[in-house]
Amino acid sequence: MQKVTLGKTGICVEQNAFGALPIQRVDKETAKTILLKAYNNGIKFFDTARAYSDSEEKIGYAFEGLDRSSYYIATKTMAKTVDEFWDQLHTSLTLLKTDYIDIYQFHCASKVFKPNDGTGMYEAMLEAKEQGKIRHIGITAHLLNIANEAIESDLYETLQFPFSYLASDKEVDLVKKCKEHNMGFIAMKGLAGGLLNKPNACMAFMSQFDNVLPIWGIQKECELDQWLSFFDCTPVLDDEMNAFIKKEKDALAGDFCRGCGYCMPCPMEITINQCARMSLMLRRAPSSAWLNEHWQKEMAKIETCLECGKCSSKCPYQLNTPALLKKNLEDYKKVLAGEVKVQ
Repeated sequence: MQKVTLGKTGICVEQNAFGALPIQRVDKETAKTILLKAYNNGIKFFDTARAYSDSEEKIGYAFEGLDRSSYYIATKTMAKTVDEFWDQLHTSLTLLKTDYIDIYQFHCASKVFKPNDGTGMYEAMLEAKEQGKIRHIGITAHLLNIANEAIESDLYETLQFPFSYLASDKEVDLVKKCKEHNMGFIAMKGLAGGLLNKPNACMAFMSQFDNVLPIWGIQKECELDQWLSFFDCTPVLDDEMNAFIKKEKDALAGDFCRGCGYCMPCPMEITINQCARMSLMLRRAPSSAWLNEHWQKEMAKIETCLECGKCSSKCPYQLNTPALLKKNLEDYKKVLAGEVKVQ
């Protein structure tokens, strides 16, 4: 497996990193087992966030006592004020049980903080770096205009952005642009929020970019084992794999929910990040898991949608979420009635 250097940070790791959002869904000991297994078998880059409930705490618990220089931690802050910034940074350092964070990122940025913009946020990053509490300054985004502005500013050392084999030419251009600016590119949502179910195709796609570090969301040992197997035998983007990816892109063309959850909470308690992509999940995962009583009740909540537009206004992909929910509900009813067959 090739190694990737994250631009001007100089951080160099094999092209296989750990996305720690999902470990918030498992207990502390299970998380420790998974994290240590990843570390002991070659994964040395771990990405988390203050917003991921107890993910940071679990990493700190798992890695306590390890040589801190033997692995990298990237975490994030959604702070909007300088006071919040320092509070969240100190909380992250405490929970991660570390004196420093390798890459500290502005999380899901809706604007690109810059020096003298009146917020003091970028200056806080610089001060934290001067104090040795962070090593590098990064930013994560879901919108192309924000990502492009961050790259062009030359103020950030890394960009984290959704990137998978469903990427358009515009996303690929971001990768190229980052390379031109010597900026590290961290790829989130390499499985498109769970819609892509062939890990070897996802890995093969990433391997064609020598400046992209994918962070795979992992919450089960069996999932981890799949990514670890690629250290010894990295999938190749050959003609057969390219044909498969083309077929997938054709099938998933158009607007679809990535399941990021930034649209929530819903005032009517609709589980938007699952219900708005139910049609795809029915066709790409065993359908019985989505047709049980629980999900029938969740899908029925769509009938109560107020069309208030709050979800659409918060969607980083600018989807018409109420319309997407209703479309998925109509399809779901047809599947339940046996009018449409799924796997």
